[in-house]
Amino acid sequence: MAKFVVGLRGGIGTGKSAVSNIFESLGVDIADADISSRNVMKPGEEAFKKVVDHFGKGILDSAGEINRPRLRKIVFSKPEEKILLENLTVPSIIEDLLKKIQLSSSEYVMLVLSTGSGKTSLMNRLLVVDAKKNTQIKRVMERDKTCREEVEAIIATQPDRKDRLKGNDDLILNEGLISDLERQVMSLHKKYLNLARANITA
Repeated sequence: MAKFVVGLRGGIGTGKSAVSNIFESLGVDIADADISSRNVMKPGEEAFKKVVDHFGKGILDSAGEINRPRLRKIVFSKPEEKILLENLTVPSIIEDLLKKIQLSSSEYVMLVLSTGSGKTSLMNRLLVVDAKKNTQIKRVMERDKTCREEVEAIIATQPDRKDRLKGNDDLILNEGLISDLERQVMSLHKKYLNLARANITA
C-alpha cells in the first residue's frame, strides 16, 4: 500500500520549518527537500559535480564544499541561473525524497518542498503555511541577519502569495504565538491520521 503523503509548502519566513518541526515532534517522518538538496550537493555526489562544472570552483569553500550563501547570491541575482541550478539538482533531490518516503515507518509522511506551488503527483494532500509579506521579511532579517533588500529579492523569485495559496487542501496562518501554531498543527495531525488510516483500508 502506497504511503499517505502530505505536502508542505510556504514561502521564506512563513514558518514552514517551525510547522514541520512540530509535526516531527508528534512522530511524523519528514522528507525535506532542503535537506535532500544538501545531501545531493555533498562532494562526491553526481549533482555536486554538475553544479561545480557549471558555476565553477569559485562557489567552493576552503573545505571543498559548496558555499551555499555564495551560490544563493548568484542564482537569486540571475533568474536563468536559478532555473539551471534546479535542472541540475532536482532529479537527484526527487530520488532522495522518494527513498525517504519509502523507508518511512510513520502513519503518514510530510513532504516539505522549498520551491514551486500547488500539489504534485507525490502528494495525497497539500498543506500551505502562510504569513503576511511584512512578517516574512521581519522574520528572515532577524534569522539571517540580513538586509530588507536581500530578503525582498529572494521573495521576488518565489511564487507570489496568491499562487502559493492555489490548490491547497489545508492552510495554516502563522501570524501569532507558537501556542496558536501548535494548536493548528495538532488539529491537522489528527485529521491526517484519520485520512492515512482510511487510505490503508481503501
